[in-house]
Amino acid sequence: MRWLKGLILAIILLAVLLVGILFAVNNQQTVPLNLIWVELPAISLSVWLLAALVCGVVLGMLAMTGVWLRLRTALSRAQRLNRQQRKELDRLRVQELKELP
Repeated sequence: MRWLKGLILAIILLAVLLVGILFAVNNQQTVPLNLIWVELPAISLSVWLLAALVCGVVLGMLAMTGVWLRLRTALSRAQRLNRQQRKELDRLRVQELKELP
């Protein structure tokens, strides 16, 4: 089953790579980018679009960092509480066994 998962992942990655190569080959027109305050040099359209994709991914990851940290803190707190409750439960079980005649 593990090899099937690896095979499917390899096929998906190969398909994404192929689509990316086709995208880059079909978008070779050079386009200057004007950002109102600065004009960037003319580079192929595929480079600008991939750069926009990378910027979006990085900004999305930065935006999710706060949520991730909050969830990580909540998980740590819950695990600590779980350990304390397990210790108390074990202590009560041992105490109950000692009280039996």
